[in-house]
Amino acid sequence: MALIITDDCINCDVCEPECPNEAIFAGEEIYVIDPNKCTECVGHYDEPQCQQVCPVDCIPLDPDRVESREVLMARYESLTGKKAS
Repeated sequence: MALIITDDCINCDVCEPECPNEAIFAGEEIYVIDPNKCTECVGHYDEPQCQQVCPVDCIPLDPDRVESREVLMARYESLTGKKAS
């Protein structure tokens, strides 16, 4: 699954710099995650870094984008040009 940012976002700016795929950006009202760049940090970290730093816990899994770890790893490899070890 990709992650999403809910309306509970307070625009605190802590999640954007934590994303290794640059999938998080400022939207019109709250931050937004590009699902085509989100790998839930698979390939980079053990856990999504944006979820770890979010002070209001507003970054859940997107139930409309169910993706396996293999799909997320393939996206990581495509985005970074690196083969997973």
